[in-house]
Amino acid sequence: MAASEYATALRQGRRSYRSALSKGEYPYLPVLDDMISYTEVASIDNLGIMDIPLSKIVGTKTEGRANAFANNFMPLLPEESEFGRKWAAVYDHQIDDGINDPIIAYEFMNQFYVQEGNKRVSVMKYLKTYSLPASVTRLVPKRSEEKENRLYYEFLDFYEVSHSYDICFSKEGNYQKLLKYMGKKADEPWSDDDRMNFHSACYNFGLAFNKASGEKLDINVSDAFLIYVEIYGYDKVVEQTEQEISRALQKMWTEITLADQGSQVELVQNPENVKATLLNKLLPLGIPDSLKIAFIYTKTRATSSWAYAHELGRLYLEQAFAGKIETMAFENADTEAQVEEAIDQAVADGCELIFTTASQMVNQSVRSAIQYPKVKIYNCSIKMSYSSICTYYARMYESKFLMGAIAAALSRTDRLGYVADYPIYGALANINAFALGAKMINPYVKIHLEWTKVKGADARERLSQEGIVFVSDNDMITPEKASRAYGLYTKKDDGTLENLATPIWDWGKFYERIIKNIFSGGSTESDAQKGKKAVNYWWGMSADVIDIICSKSMPDGIARLIELLKTSIRSGQFQPFGGPIYSQNGVQQCAKGESLGADEIITMDWLAENVIGKIPELEELTEDARALVEFQGIKVDETGTEKNAGVSNDRSSESGGQE
Repeated sequence: MAASEYATALRQGRRSYRSALSKGEYPYLPVLDDMISYTEVASIDNLGIMDIPLSKIVGTKTEGRANAFANNFMPLLPEESEFGRKWAAVYDHQIDDGINDPIIAYEFMNQFYVQEGNKRVSVMKYLKTYSLPASVTRLVPKRSEEKENRLYYEFLDFYEVSHSYDICFSKEGNYQKLLKYMGKKADEPWSDDDRMNFHSACYNFGLAFNKASGEKLDINVSDAFLIYVEIYGYDKVVEQTEQEISRALQKMWTEITLADQGSQVELVQNPENVKATLLNKLLPLGIPDSLKIAFIYTKTRATSSWAYAHELGRLYLEQAFAGKIETMAFENADTEAQVEEAIDQAVADGCELIFTTASQMVNQSVRSAIQYPKVKIYNCSIKMSYSSICTYYARMYESKFLMGAIAAALSRTDRLGYVADYPIYGALANINAFALGAKMINPYVKIHLEWTKVKGADARERLSQEGIVFVSDNDMITPEKASRAYGLYTKKDDGTLENLATPIWDWGKFYERIIKNIFSGGSTESDAQKGKKAVNYWWGMSADVIDIICSKSMPDGIARLIELLKTSIRSGQFQPFGGPIYSQNGVQQCAKGESLGADEIITMDWLAENVIGKIPELEELTEDARALVEFQGIKVDETGTEKNAGVSNDRSSESGGQE
């Protein structure tokens, strides 16, 4: 029996050998001694005996038997050779008693090279075993700026707490993301149970991934595992069997293939051009009488200005499509379990279209979209790379630019105030747009930035103490806490506030356009691109979903200027983020004659040079703000250069920075 198995392994080895030659690749096992001969080793660490994944054993330590194996560790020597007989004996030993003696291996850059036990590795790989025991010595290269080296040092930090070789990411930041999804701190050591559960989850996912022919994709199994964990949640994944993972993986395979293609995102910046005459003909027939739409809010409509704004959009829809649609709203869906419950109930109630109105709901939205493939789910966020759902958001920065211009034109000083809440993507673009709009009118103006979510801070009081009377504040009013501290206002000598202008999120028109797109011809970008690209609607003034309202007391000259700017922005002739633009640290973010692109605006993580203030650190924020900021926020490194807080995709806020 062992002889026939060796013959099969030999055929696999020779096939791999020929394939490598045809591709111009090295056909034998790589030799570690050759590799480290031109690498500076910083340290040699004895890690002791441990189980290591077979998939990470890629070569030999010395040249000795390297040519006896193809680069997939299958044998190349004839069946009648002494090598062939010994390989067969090792195979019999594994079948009869099991191989328990550890091999001797060296680890270098997260891969293993065998010094003793090459035939054992070959047999175990042939039998598709997941791991085997090994006495491991680690060779640590000197730190450098090469990507592979940086990735390896990220792994070393991960290994320090996990003592696990079950994962190997190809993208920087993924180890930190994994710990975050697991609910672990970066310096929190794992328990034995943690390691056992993680090992089991990786093992089961690896089997399911390979059964789905995942090895044919460019994305590696570890990166695919991270996507799976992000969507389903780590606590659920560790409880799943291989069969359960296989079924779930089959349903979400489009998300894996999308990531394999580079997570392409189709950013739709203008509504589709659908002729009104065609709409008039199609709408009465295109929307079935039984159509139901659900809106899901993180908070209540009475306590959240963000939820209230979307609620106004829902009510607008009922009027715009009177008799054609039915809508319902779900409140207080503040956790993934609550979002799941709300979506399940909406589906049970017959809803065919669901809007989840906060980016924190995105992962559960994807899970539910996979569970209910016939239900359309839209999540209010930007630049999310999921094809199972569509996402939507508004270019509020266009209005903020105009608000800054108005403030500078009305103020008799060079100091304006700006009140922001969460240091997240979207909020930074709004702040900088306001600053640039003001600077266009007054090149000497400074924007004093204060945050409402910083512990112990009273943003409005601080601005008042500094004598700043023109302030940009919340975009919307909270019904239960009505106040004039919204939009752009000025503080009078008697302490009262006079509202001058306010930006408008017209979610009603936004939702109306989305529904018309869905039913105008039975096809949308999301249908056409499903499984190919993630589709994000990112509309602004050109779609009539963003606007500003000015006070009737606005001087005629300023009003005319704002209308001119609005028309220019709407037509695309004027770009708020046109260069030259410099950030606080003096770095040129946009050259003269150029404009920032959509990705640069969405992922903006710096403050304009005329902004006085900073992006707060996580520990400076109030407890209720940390969860949102950890999910999609901005942080500042020790050099003062703003960086991504570690979220894969470009996330926008539950309130666009204006809750």
